[in-house]
Amino acid sequence: MLGLLALLTASVFLGAAIYINVAEQPARLALDDRSALAEWRPAYQRGFEMQASLAIVSGLLGAAAWWQANNPLWGLGAAVIILNWPYTLLFVMPINRRLEATRPEEAGDETRALLTRWGKLHAGRSALGAVAAAIYLIAALRGF
Repeated sequence: MLGLLALLTASVFLGAAIYINVAEQPARLALDDRSALAEWRPAYQRGFEMQASLAIVSGLLGAAAWWQANNPLWGLGAAVIILNWPYTLLFVMPINRRLEATRPEEAGDETRALLTRWGKLHAGRSALGAVAAAIYLIAALRGF
């Protein structure tokens, strides 16, 4: 049961990450620079809270499933979903800080470039979510 919950939470993480990349980010980039920055701020904060929590919960559930089932695939899936934290801290957060420091009236070409870069980096989070969910799925199928 713990493994299935790990798979579920990783899948929800993946769904949210993909939504950001295929719906929210393109819509944001269709706005003018100032509006795009204004939209990014609250969307980022809400998304961060949701995805950070999902990554932690999924990682803990995956680790517990590994301990319970003694199947290292659960542990590998847990490690991959948790990798979202250091990935975000090392690569995404520097962009976040620069965007957060930008005043709306200063939004321009650099802001657009940062938002575009942010979207590409966020795709890495989507990839980590996909890999973790796939590993969890394989572990779950091997358990049946």
